[in-house]
Amino acid sequence: MLSAQPAYTLARATFKRAQRGLFGGKHIQFGNNNPFSKKKTRRNWLPNVQNKNLFSETLNKFIEVKVTTSVLRTIDKKGGLDKYLLETTDKNLYSEKALELKSKLLNR
Repeated sequence: MLSAQPAYTLARATFKRAQRGLFGGKHIQFGNNNPFSKKKTRRNWLPNVQNKNLFSETLNKFIEVKVTTSVLRTIDKKGGLDKYLLETTDKNLYSEKALELKSKLLNR
């Protein structure tokens, strides 16, 4: 059965804030605090998000973007923002901001 939605939206449901940055599929996790008294209370864990200015060699300018630390390590491993965006499939980018940046790179 085919869907009218793009393939990357079907891959994994991400939370809304992740659409405005490079989160690499990270999402909010839920669980319990479990102290010594064993009185469990609900809590959540947010991804480690940093505001960074990353340089794009193709566009020849700095781009301000919200990035998780795991994606920063991946960008460093791939050799820069441009290579990360171009080598990662659309399905694994998980965000509209990343796809927008990728299309800008491909158009130049």
